[in-house]
Amino acid sequence: MATDFVKVGKHQIDRKEYLAPGHTFCTGCGEALAIRLVCKAVGQDAILAMATGCDEVCTSPLPVTSWQLPWIHTLFENTGAEISGIEAGVKAMMRKGKVPERDIKFVAMGGDGATSDIGLQSLSGALERGHDFLYVCWDNEAYMNTGIQRSSATPYGASTSTAPAGKLSVGQTTQKKNLVEIFAAHGIPYVATASPSYPFDLMSKVKKGVDIKGPAYIHVLTLCPTGWRTVSNRTIEIGKLATETGIFPLYEIENGQYRLTVDPKTLKPVEEYLKAQGRFRHLSPSEIEKIQKKVNHDFAELKEKAARRQSE
Repeated sequence: MATDFVKVGKHQIDRKEYLAPGHTFCTGCGEALAIRLVCKAVGQDAILAMATGCDEVCTSPLPVTSWQLPWIHTLFENTGAEISGIEAGVKAMMRKGKVPERDIKFVAMGGDGATSDIGLQSLSGALERGHDFLYVCWDNEAYMNTGIQRSSATPYGASTSTAPAGKLSVGQTTQKKNLVEIFAAHGIPYVATASPSYPFDLMSKVKKGVDIKGPAYIHVLTLCPTGWRTVSNRTIEIGKLATETGIFPLYEIENGQYRLTVDPKTLKPVEEYLKAQGRFRHLSPSEIEKIQKKVNHDFAELKEKAARRQSE
């Protein structure tokens, strides 16, 4: 089947929608937009594996589905094992002549809970074994579909149902787990961050991730208006603020080499990002300053890593 593309600037964009309309994502959901963009970049010759989460619940309410690609759902903890078995099984059938030889893309998806918490072990094993697949994390920074419970990807100071802000609590008291560095430490060929607020950057990274031989990981910030307490028509704007303030920098690590793909000349104050979200409305000026100092430190460290690449 021929695929129809439209040219947008220097980019060739697939016209086909692999996530059909009629799903039940909330209005303004950053994850729904990210899924559409990722699937367009992956193309029609793909098999998807997905953990339980908003992405699964909102796209496959029995007896219907929004998926226009082969799609398999599994438990929170099994996605790494599932995509490993799919990739190994399909390639074994090709070797034995049971199915025609084809360049099939193997893509696994999961939210931050399925990735940073419950599914971390099986995903780490799949990366260590070197399976040829792309894993995409939808990071909305909490377990959103079950009630906005905190995950290890929830940022410091955010108020959630299990880490609520109050007179005796700032909300989440631990720092967000750095999954990008954790998976880069596995020595895999490609790791990146992305955001649907920067669609061409996201799709370019996805194309690179699925074309590289071996495992690849892309961490996508997906704003959740319900859990972040934002208005739905500001999703793209707030996603851009995450990058413009240095809270969520956009970069890639290819064979150990760092490169910033969006490099603001001057970072905006983190307060602009935090004040746009109800989950941070309780933060005092001193807490905001604490967050600002950490962002400044982390962004400077990232810039140093990228600069080392340019000088080599």
